[in-house]
Amino acid sequence: MSVTGTIRPRIRRLIAGIATSCALLLTSAALADDSSRTVHGLSLFGALKYGPQFERFDYVNADAPKGGALRLSAIGGFDSLNPFVLKGKPARGAGLIYDTLLKSSLDEPSSEYGLLAETVEYPPDFSWVIFNLRAEARWHDGKPVTPEDVIFTFNALTEKGAPHYRYYYANVVKVEKVGPKAVRFVFDAPGNRELPLIMGQLPVLPEHYWRARDFTASTLEPPLGSGPYRIGKVETGRYMTVERVADYWGNTLPVNVGANNFDEIRFDYYRDDTVALEAFKAGNFDVRIESSAKNWATAYDFAAARAGKVKRVELTTRNAEPMQAFVLNSRRDKFADPKVRLAFNHAFDFEWANKNLFYNQYSRTRSYFQNSELAATGLPDAAELALLEPFRDQLPPELFTTPYKPPKTDGTGTNRTGLRKASRLLAEAGWQVQDGILTHAESGTEMVVEFLIVQPTFERVVAPYIRNLERLGIKASMRLVDPAQYQNRVDSFDYDIIIGSWRNSLSPGNEQREYWGAAAADRPGSRNLAGVKNPVVEAMIDKIIFAEDRASLITASRALDRVLQWGHYVVPQWYTPVSRIAYWQGIHFPEPTPDYNIGFPELWWRAQASGETATP
Repeated sequence: MSVTGTIRPRIRRLIAGIATSCALLLTSAALADDSSRTVHGLSLFGALKYGPQFERFDYVNADAPKGGALRLSAIGGFDSLNPFVLKGKPARGAGLIYDTLLKSSLDEPSSEYGLLAETVEYPPDFSWVIFNLRAEARWHDGKPVTPEDVIFTFNALTEKGAPHYRYYYANVVKVEKVGPKAVRFVFDAPGNRELPLIMGQLPVLPEHYWRARDFTASTLEPPLGSGPYRIGKVETGRYMTVERVADYWGNTLPVNVGANNFDEIRFDYYRDDTVALEAFKAGNFDVRIESSAKNWATAYDFAAARAGKVKRVELTTRNAEPMQAFVLNSRRDKFADPKVRLAFNHAFDFEWANKNLFYNQYSRTRSYFQNSELAATGLPDAAELALLEPFRDQLPPELFTTPYKPPKTDGTGTNRTGLRKASRLLAEAGWQVQDGILTHAESGTEMVVEFLIVQPTFERVVAPYIRNLERLGIKASMRLVDPAQYQNRVDSFDYDIIIGSWRNSLSPGNEQREYWGAAAADRPGSRNLAGVKNPVVEAMIDKIIFAEDRASLITASRALDRVLQWGHYVVPQWYTPVSRIAYWQGIHFPEPTPDYNIGFPELWWRAQASGETATP
């Protein structure tokens, strides 16, 4: 089971796309150290896999047929086609109409190649970056993409867009046109190797279209884009389609060969996931990414599946697994003490849940960089100690003496040992049971907590957790709300406990400020869901961002991981290294899928064999 994101889907994808390395290296012929470098792409680990004259990515099906429709599901509703502002709930897929300056390769760890930009130039100290735009790049109305569009986009996002843009692009002090097709971003300090690549992920918007429109408003007027799709039919809250642009300017670019194959992608909205599952079984949409272990084990024994009309596959990648967890809002006084937060961890019985709810399909998450070389294991090594020792008096002693492990139970469902430990921790934090209610000895405040959820499938997970908390004298409740209300409450940090998820690339960087930085903790709409304000965390984030080589990045990431682990800001949940996909016949994908992304839906296609139908 995975969690519906706690920020808008488009913003989440942007953050995921720009969660990259601080190990940006020269990717073409070596140049003198005192000169700027002009390259066709940016690599985060060394030389790019694909040279300047590459024809296509190796993982695509260059012969994938164009045509047909892909029908997908979405949950809740929408009332806007503008995915860049907080106002309104944007439709799923609204971002497909835009191109970015660079495009990621999916079979390399964090590498990008020119899309709107033909080449990239930057100096050895990474204090600025220039993007040279392709002369052929066009908006859907035929007008060229210009440096003015890039400048407008940056200013609109940082001045009027969702709050996280201002924070994420805070290191840019100037954006300027430096040639007929060239735009330069100047940074506030040298040495931040990730920034050129972050700016390469900028989605570019048309200045001439937005000049007479309010960028801050939600809108149902289909915006103008330059990408492979344009907005098609829209019925507010029910469905939206995007239509492939037949004369898309970038059709023949090497980065687009074998991609963008469906003539139409339709997003139908359903009230909740249970209804969506039944709609999939009835053939009302084509592909379902299954988030529920129970559903995967029990819900796919239906006629069309038995007849082979619905297929199932588990696809893997080499990425670090996300930290999915119960997030304890440390902005609230009851969760300010790490002992209280650790007590809540002891009260969660993962082993019982995995056996009885998840069919033993999951492993317990213990790291914020799970299943990667960035994860902290054992005790700190010498390199980590060099970073952590100056802060020893601000860190729990256990960080230096005890390998971190989430609490483990015997799986019987009683959790007596865990609850006894939780009770002791709560007492040490000043909480005592009075008349059956856990109460703070000094303030007289009762421990009352609410789990705010948006997915009904989590009710069966939260309910037994609540029963354990009640055995400690905690008044716990669960509230299921609609997606719009959930988003508003999460954006304003109006919750006790939510289910959150943070995904990291193999090369973390500036996005860590958005996840854990003190400034983000007070900024509505940020990803610092736990409200972390920790000077040691801040210091480790800086070590990550300004790491000079891969070894330093790994060390700093492990050190940050330890500080977050021992801060007990979340109750870790679970992970599986596979994506569980069910799909109707006629839908195809490259095999094998790329190493770092399954490429859905960009690389998938429809090619029906004789006698195949998409519905039962």
